[in-house]
Amino acid sequence: MGKKDQFQDKAEQWQEQAKQKAQQAKEQAQQRGQRRDEDTERMQQEEQDRFDQDYDA
Repeated sequence: MGKKDQFQDKAEQWQEQAKQKAQQAKEQAQQRGQRRDEDTERMQQEEQDRFDQDYDA
């Protein structure tokens, strides 16, 4: 195998690794966003429950 082939193979490996890392980062960002949405929804529900309790008393 010539040097040119070796360099080309290495470049293709790096490109594949970069794509995988980008995909992982995207998935992690989506998971963080989803957790944040769940936390926001839970906090809103707790606030609504406190509001309801204040007026029920």
